[in-house]
Amino acid sequence: MLHVRSIWNGAISFGLVSIPIKLVNATENHSISFRQIHTEDGGRIRYRKFCELEDREVTGQEIGKGYEDADGTIIPITDEDLSSLPLPTAKTIEIVAFVPEDRIDPLQMDAAYYLAAGGAPAAKPYTLLREALKRSNKVAIAKYALRGRERLGMLRVVGDAIAMHGLLWPDEVRAPEGVAPDTSVTVRDKELDLADALMDTLGEVDLQDLHDEYREAVEEVIAAKAAGEAPPEAPEPERGGKVLDLMAALENSVRAARESRGEEAEVKDLPQRKTSSRSSPKDTGGKKSTSTAKKKTASSTRKSTSKTAQPEKRTTAKKSPAKKTAAKKTASRKRSA
Repeated sequence: MLHVRSIWNGAISFGLVSIPIKLVNATENHSISFRQIHTEDGGRIRYRKFCELEDREVTGQEIGKGYEDADGTIIPITDEDLSSLPLPTAKTIEIVAFVPEDRIDPLQMDAAYYLAAGGAPAAKPYTLLREALKRSNKVAIAKYALRGRERLGMLRVVGDAIAMHGLLWPDEVRAPEGVAPDTSVTVRDKELDLADALMDTLGEVDLQDLHDEYREAVEEVIAAKAAGEAPPEAPEPERGGKVLDLMAALENSVRAARESRGEEAEVKDLPQRKTSSRSSPKDTGGKKSTSTAKKKTASSTRKSTSKTAQPEKRTTAKKSPAKKTAAKKTASRKRSA
């Protein structure tokens, strides 16, 4: 941090307290940049700046700013014009309010900066503001001017430092009109239960463990080509069929997430889906479905089994009437005798 160059010097205006500070970028870009080249011979492609009145190339020292009016007239604007604007925020970060952090819409968040104390005299008021922010559990809303325009900012505590996030003005954030689906959709409780289960399974992550795999892959390609080797081949992407059943997709996602964490893949304590009537084949041309045929086959099997078992019972039942008849005949003979 000590070797990072400040991009703006000024002061924080905290009521009647003035805190000299230096504005330092809090983020850095690790993206790999490319140059434009001529594909036939590898020559660099450069853009030259020409003055259209003199038809000659000009240097950076000869280039300034100008505002184009509605009629095409160019009005020159110098850096002195901008530095002497009649604004209190030209060289000051003016705190205008303190609000709870959840009042800030994340859509307004812009670039982030660290506010470094400008020398020993700034140490005491800087620390005072930092501790006041900590104790209040609030963030400071401020206005400041940077790169030719007045901006909105949010000051908060990060470790032992004060950070400032640039904020977009409220009228710079578009309303989400026409973004959400305009089709009426009903989400069932079972689907929400599975979505909750998937969220619980994925759990939390330490952002320090995440890294830019795309940049690493590009670096491998550059290293291979620089060494005269063939660049690594991309793995064959998995081709999965379209999942039209949202419940099945959620269940499969939960299983995959649990397997990746070494947990049991079985989805427990989740509502079981009923088989839809759409899944059974339709009757075509008087043909019966396989499931119906199976049921009838099973039914006929049971009937044939019961018929086979019944003769013994019937035989036993027939013996009883025969005995009764014989007993009646014997009784009648005795009476007649």
